Amino acid sequence: MEETKNSPPIQGVVIITLPPPDNPSYGKTITAFTLSDSPTHQQQQQQEEPPQQSQPHNQDVNAGVLHVSLERSFFFRPKIVFGLLGISLIALSFWSSLTQETLFELRDVEQDHKSSNSSFILPLYPKRGGAWNSRTDVEFKLGRFVDFKPDNFMDQEKIAKSLSAATKLDSSVNFPVRGNIHSEGLYYTYMLVGNPPRPYFLDIDTGSDLMWIQCDAPCTSCAKGAHPLYKPRNVNMIPPKNPYCVEVQENLRSKYCDNCHQCDYEIEYADRSSSVGVLAKDELQLVLANGTGTKPNVVFGCAYDQQGTLLNTLASTDGILGLSRAPISLPSQLASHGLINNVIGHCLRTDTNGGYLFLGNDFVPQWRMSWVPMLNNPFPNLYQAQLMKMNYGGKDLRLGSTGYGQDTVVFDSGSTYTYFTDQAYKALISMLEEISSEDLIKDTSDTTLPICWRAKFPVRSIEEVRQFFKPLNLQFGRKWRVVSTKLWIPAEGYLTISEKSNVCLGILDGSNVHDGSAIILGDISLRGQLFVYDNVNQKIGWIRSNCERPENVPSLPFY
Repeated sequence: MEETKNSPPIQGVVIITLPPPDNPSYGKTITAFTLSDSPTHQQQQQQEEPPQQSQPHNQDVNAGVLHVSLERSFFFRPKIVFGLLGISLIALSFWSSLTQETLFELRDVEQDHKSSNSSFILPLYPKRGGAWNSRTDVEFKLGRFVDFKPDNFMDQEKIAKSLSAATKLDSSVNFPVRGNIHSEGLYYTYMLVGNPPRPYFLDIDTGSDLMWIQCDAPCTSCAKGAHPLYKPRNVNMIPPKNPYCVEVQENLRSKYCDNCHQCDYEIEYADRSSSVGVLAKDELQLVLANGTGTKPNVVFGCAYDQQGTLLNTLASTDGILGLSRAPISLPSQLASHGLINNVIGHCLRTDTNGGYLFLGNDFVPQWRMSWVPMLNNPFPNLYQAQLMKMNYGGKDLRLGSTGYGQDTVVFDSGSTYTYFTDQAYKALISMLEEISSEDLIKDTSDTTLPICWRAKFPVRSIEEVRQFFKPLNLQFGRKWRVVSTKLWIPAEGYLTISEKSNVCLGILDGSNVHDGSAIILGDISLRGQLFVYDNVNQKIGWIRSNCERPENVPSLPFY
């Protein structure tokens, strides 16, 4: 009777693990544990073995009572069930905020390796040339397809004549990546296009959709470039009804030509430069990481009319490699061919020796990566994440029009510098006013960038003036997360050195960029870390690195 009056002791626990809110496809799990001084497998062994004379007879009885008590406790006492369930949910919420990204990464890596075919690793090269004379020489892309006027395009008869006279090209692609933030600020990769293969240098740009090469169709306005112009043939032209043509002409208000045999497009970049061309298709000779060669046919732009700063920035390269999330981007096309999983990674060195770029998931580190969800809005084709908080040296910076609310960060390898929203930029400038001292004062005569400081000595490296500046910390995440994911940007990630040996602020006012609604992280802030854009699992990750080569890769295929 004593046992019926008093509640039996809890001798088991049930933990119900719910799926993460952003990916309910993982399902839920229910786990039951019995409380005992011995492991479960030992209890099972003892129950299977014949009873020993030295063991108390009531051990088996206790084992039976244990299971009966567990059943009664959880199935006939709702208060205990709901109480434990509530405690479990609270603990699970806190625990998932700390380890969720790592667990998801391990699960994703396992799944990705099962479905991965291979990857391409591409060396990056720095642009060489004269230093910037003004900020107008700096590249800032974020391209988008726009409506065009018939007058903007070459006469189709002229293009047809040029195509018929063009020689046959080969198809081969290799992608090295180089770049130097202190000279021209962008990184490019080396590719082979056509049959037989011919080399082209392309700026890597995660903020642009289309891969395009300067083209002799004929060319009306082209930059000097590093190699002879690409010469297409009639068989290379993409017809207007092709799905890729429909994509690039999505913003057209009216049809240009019902009987056209080519697909015209125009791209307008955030720096007001533009590129006009036609879509073409040719082979790319690629070498997989395992040494296997392949020659897929890919669609790209044959650009014959460049305007604005593109005429200056393409003096040492031949076009742009669009790496965005758009279906027409090169990674998306290679994924549609089944050659790679749609994962992109780039690592830009802090010195002037370039770095590397990879397409596919074989070189994604399995440990220590910081991951945040990839947003689909407000810019569907860009790599963006939700920013919860940002501070400079521990002091918070205002974000957008919502004060300390949420904001959007866009990762753009096609932009030289970083751009802040109006309020964040003004708050940062206000905090930097404290820097002025006898050792470091503003130099308004240096017009390289809006804000430059002069030291008592010619500055040759950021390390020499690092003590005057503090790091930036960007905190990503969601409201329900207890702990946010942080991106640490040191002084080297937002400062540069001018021709006058001054140190200048590489963060600019982005009020006129995408209506000032987002923070743009450019090359200067992306250096010294491996960034991964996982389009399969919809997430963005990073980890600090010297960017010499990926793990388990003895050397990069530099050309």
